[in-house]
Amino acid sequence: MVTTVILGMLCVYLLCFCVMFMLISTRLADKKMGMDVFALGNLLLGLAYILQLFGGAPGWSMASVINHSLTLCAPVAYLLGALRFFERPTAVVRPLLALAATYTIAQALVQLWLGDEARHALLAGTCALLFLVMMLMALHGSRTFARDLRVEMLVMAALIGGICLLNAAKLAMIVSGGMAALDMNGGFQKVFYLYMSFLATVLPPCAVWLVLRRLTDQLRSLAAHDPLTRLLNRRGLMDALDVHFRSRAAPPAFVLIVDIDHFKRINDTHGHQAGDLVLCQVADVIKASARQGDPICRLGGEEFVVVAFGSDGAGVLQLAERMRAAIEDLEVPDASRGQIIRCTATIGVSGPFDSVREFDEFLQQADEALYRGKTAGRNRVECEKDCEV
Repeated sequence: MVTTVILGMLCVYLLCFCVMFMLISTRLADKKMGMDVFALGNLLLGLAYILQLFGGAPGWSMASVINHSLTLCAPVAYLLGALRFFERPTAVVRPLLALAATYTIAQALVQLWLGDEARHALLAGTCALLFLVMMLMALHGSRTFARDLRVEMLVMAALIGGICLLNAAKLAMIVSGGMAALDMNGGFQKVFYLYMSFLATVLPPCAVWLVLRRLTDQLRSLAAHDPLTRLLNRRGLMDALDVHFRSRAAPPAFVLIVDIDHFKRINDTHGHQAGDLVLCQVADVIKASARQGDPICRLGGEEFVVVAFGSDGAGVLQLAERMRAAIEDLEVPDASRGQIIRCTATIGVSGPFDSVREFDEFLQQADEALYRGKTAGRNRVECEKDCEV
């Protein structure tokens, strides 16, 4: 009786959180972050447990077969939802339908050849293996694609590991003790469904927290980056400089201003869409030419700023010349006219500075050097007089 009450409460939890996930997904509009798929997973598992409540004894029946297929499909739906959360688009309906059909056939064959105990053992073993894979993926993600969510991934791995162990224990009990292991009044089933109720209570708020965390990270990123080129904007650049100079051993830095020559002419001749493409491609060239760790900013219009850390005047001039040559070699296709757009850039380089407070002063130095380069004919690197070479 106690286990039945726990199972009934678990069904209510799952269906309520299914509705909550669907409501959240509608508010997220185009970028649902997998919340609609999480809702589907809750629905499948809730329906499976409803069938278990009203389907009678755990023997061969249509309700039992559907119950097992839904029980297996639910964690797969959670896995697919997690893939979508981490921006790995994947189909949902077809894989789940294929899995349900395949597993239903597998159940029928196992029931025919080995009996009902083997069919229940198959579900426990398959679920244990599936949850093991999910746990290992969470641990792997904590060190790779979800390093920004490392603590959350480790917590998820621990929770998934618990249900993996319970399914493995159920498999062992069915193999050794038969169908008695599935007695709803037995101690193991109480523990099993208590843990499932715990997961149903804890995991949905965790999923909501992950969505809120991802949304706030995206807002922070948008506030610090240029929407066209995805380079830092001035705010993001100042944050990067603040982090760099917070270290006592921080080496001096140089400011490089990169300005595309005659950019207005490109816009007037080829149109603003082609102009935006030129800006993006020049940004890519600057990123490819710059050293790892040096912040790159789109200052506005056709001007970019690179801050070179830990170098001397000669090294910075070599870096600037490499950027200038790479931009000069750039070929941007103008699909509307069937032409190739070429451009050049003039680069002004400041002297070394040692603190965030000095940035504006040395930005002005680089701008003055840039102006001299423009006056001298463009497509060149001009260094501030105080730059150490």
